[in-house]
Amino acid sequence: MSQIKVRPEVAQAYQSASVSQQEQIQVLLTLLLQQPQEENAQLLLHLMDYLSDQAGARGLTPELLAEILAEPDA
Repeated sequence: MSQIKVRPEVAQAYQSASVSQQEQIQVLLTLLLQQPQEENAQLLLHLMDYLSDQAGARGLTPELLAEILAEPDA
């Protein structure tokens, strides 16, 4: 499996999403990246920024993120 680097807030938002929401995000990313066009790339960047802002607005801090990431996998 490959990884895509995103801001920590984006990663946390994805991890906090429901399974259904994660699947929707996966479909969106697949559609955007299958045909890499400048317009799609810009849309993806805006979407990632939006998700990051939403995570921050919901109280995600660097300290909280570090705690979450330090938790052992269940």
